[in-house]
Amino acid sequence: MEQPTILSLDQISKRYGMVQALKSVSFSVPAQSVFGILGPNGSGKTTLLGIVMDVLKADDGRYSWFGQAPHEDLRKRIGTLLETPNFYHYYSAVRNLEIAAAIKGRGADDIERVLKLTELWERRDSKFSTFSLGMKQRLAIAGALLGNPEVLLLDEPTNGLDPAGIAEIRELIRSLGKSGTTVIMASHLLDEVEKVCDHVAILKKGNLLTHGHVDQVLANEDMIEIGAGDLGALESVLQSLPGLKSLRRHNGCLQVTFSESHSAEQLNRYCFEKGVTVNYLAAKRKSLEARFMELTN
Repeated sequence: MEQPTILSLDQISKRYGMVQALKSVSFSVPAQSVFGILGPNGSGKTTLLGIVMDVLKADDGRYSWFGQAPHEDLRKRIGTLLETPNFYHYYSAVRNLEIAAAIKGRGADDIERVLKLTELWERRDSKFSTFSLGMKQRLAIAGALLGNPEVLLLDEPTNGLDPAGIAEIRELIRSLGKSGTTVIMASHLLDEVEKVCDHVAILKKGNLLTHGHVDQVLANEDMIEIGAGDLGALESVLQSLPGLKSLRRHNGCLQVTFSESHSAEQLNRYCFEKGVTVNYLAAKRKSLEARFMELTN
C-alpha cells in the first residue's frame, strides 16, 4: 500500500539576483521515509529547507505539508535542526532541554523520552561542555524531537563531526526512521544518503536531476562481473543475451550491465546452456556516488 505524502513540492523556484537557487523543483516525500536531499554545496538544499519551513519565500511554486497549505499549527508537527545548535555550555543536558521546551512552548514533559531515544539519559546531568561532538549533535536532535513531532528536518546533520560522531548520528537517524518518524535530511555526503536514506532527491545548481526510492534512482545500474577460461567465447555468448547494455573487459573478466534485470543465477545457467562454463561470477551495484557522478556530469 502506498504511503501518504508528508511534504509535496510543486514547481518551487527561488532566485537571488542573478543566481537561480532553485528552478521549478517538484517532488513528494512519503510518510515514514528517511528522505535525503542530496547535492553539492550551492545546489539549493538549504534554500529548499528554508522555504518549506517558511523561513524563506519562494518566487514561484507552492508546497503543502500533510496534504494542507502551510500554516502555523502544522509547524508544531515538524521538528527542525537547520543550523548549529546553541546550547549553554555549563548547563546540563536536562536544563538545556528545559530551556528549549520553554522557548518552543511545548515538550517540557517529553525530556526523559527524547534523552533516552538519543541515548543520553545516563548523561542527563552532565554539562554540555563535557559532551563529545556526536553527543552534542544528538542533544540537538533531542531538542528537535521535543513534543514528539511526526517529521524531523535536518540540514547536514553530520557536518563537522568526527567518524565516531558521524556513526552515532547515522544510527540515530536509521532508528528514528524505523520507529515511524519521517526524516528529511539535506546532505552533500553521498555515502551518508546511500547508507541512511530509503528515498532521495538529487539537486545540482538548483535543478532537480532525479528523485525516488534509492533503488529506483539506481535502477538498471547493477553490474555483474563474470569470467571464464575462454573469455572470447564468454563475450560472444553474452553479446547475444537480450537486454545487454554494456560489456567491457576488466582485470581478466567481463563487466556487464543490463537494461533489464538478470540475476547471477540466470546468467550462469544461460552461459552453461550455450556451452561456456563460468569460473567467476559476482553481482555488484554501482554506488550512489557513481550514479551521482553520471547524472551531474
